[in-house]
Amino acid sequence: MMNYVFTRHNNGVYVLRVEDTDMERSTGESERRILEDLLWLGIEWDEGPDKDGGYGPYRQSERTALYNKYADALIRQGAAYLCYCTPEELEQRRKERIAKGEPAAYDGRCRKLSRQEKARFEQEGRKPVIRFRVDADTISYTDAVKGEITFPDRQIGDFVIVRANGMPMYNFSCAIDDHLMQISHVIRGDDHVSNTPRQILLYQALGWDIPVFMHIPMILGQDGARLSKRHGATSVAQYRDQGFLPETMTNFLSLLAWSPAGDREIFTIEDVINEFDPGRVSHSAAVFNTEKLRWMNGMYIRSLSEDRLAAAAFPYFKARGYPVSGTGDIRAITASLQQRAETLADMALEAEFFFADTVQPHGEEEEAVMNLESSPLVLREFAREVRQQEQWDGGVFVSVVKSVSKATGVKGKNLWMPVRIALTGSSHGPELGAVIEIFGKEKCARFAEKAAAV
Repeated sequence: MMNYVFTRHNNGVYVLRVEDTDMERSTGESERRILEDLLWLGIEWDEGPDKDGGYGPYRQSERTALYNKYADALIRQGAAYLCYCTPEELEQRRKERIAKGEPAAYDGRCRKLSRQEKARFEQEGRKPVIRFRVDADTISYTDAVKGEITFPDRQIGDFVIVRANGMPMYNFSCAIDDHLMQISHVIRGDDHVSNTPRQILLYQALGWDIPVFMHIPMILGQDGARLSKRHGATSVAQYRDQGFLPETMTNFLSLLAWSPAGDREIFTIEDVINEFDPGRVSHSAAVFNTEKLRWMNGMYIRSLSEDRLAAAAFPYFKARGYPVSGTGDIRAITASLQQRAETLADMALEAEFFFADTVQPHGEEEEAVMNLESSPLVLREFAREVRQQEQWDGGVFVSVVKSVSKATGVKGKNLWMPVRIALTGSSHGPELGAVIEIFGKEKCARFAEKAAAV
């Protein structure tokens, strides 16, 4: 999100690159979902797998020949070398160094292997990785958010740039692609701070300019731990499935890492782009507050026109199996629920009584009301009055309730609440005037009679 906002604010070119060199985790399906999520959020790219801007291909898995070319160049100049150490050997030596109080980084054992040693390892069937040789005393850079950052070389060690299967590591492929694709700014989470010195060393070894790095805060759960599945949904698709609007998500996500001037919290993506100021990017981790997200989504739902709301909610009504064929079937229903709902999925769930043949009291509070001695009397009189009406709308409903009160002597909560629970099953919900119009006269009378007979 921050990359998109920053690029549009500065009238730059937004490049979508698919970093899919991890063959176990990267699939065509995962790529498709990511692209769908971005488009749903309204984030469109200027260059990418489907929009060649002259710097493709844009999938790293299709650029291995380029990575091999630069890996070979680094080996020739002595900046990289083949490493035949097995995972077991690496782990054992790592433990030994830690036990001695030494840095856990690789010890450079394969830096100066002879031809005979390489041949012996290859005869053993060992597949080498390619490591970059780190000789710098310290690596420093100025982060556009965090300021000056320095890493001692012994903390980094000689790092792998190409796996034994020939696929490049993240730091190597990204450094090459950032240069070849003329990327000016690298904006990413601050969990990548430790990757940056490795990439800077690669830029320097290859004689390339270093882009501007901006590391923005990580997102934490409300317990202060890094956001994960145990905190709930973690992907855009999951929030879409739960009934959050794209406008809500772009607004909420933008404010996790950036704070505008003033107390305003509701922003369109265009507002964020226009008002964006890198100096107001947060320096501390952001907390993903689900309650605030739901509040914000409710605000957006209430701002929608009745037609837009019905269109947005329709897939959620279909998913629950309601007999609806178009938005016209739910327009009045969604309008009646608009002031209460926080998500579209919640709205569809709450709408169940509109499609039911009968309802039951939802809980102890509702059952207590229906067990009052006066409730059956009120409901029978209500049903009788309803069936006598020629017209049926909110105004007529109010007159009917007044007549019921006069006939039964019941007033206040004990008058209105049994009717609400008989129709909806709940003591809370949309305005009864809207409910009875959607139900129609016959259904209102029938539900009241059923509830009175229980």
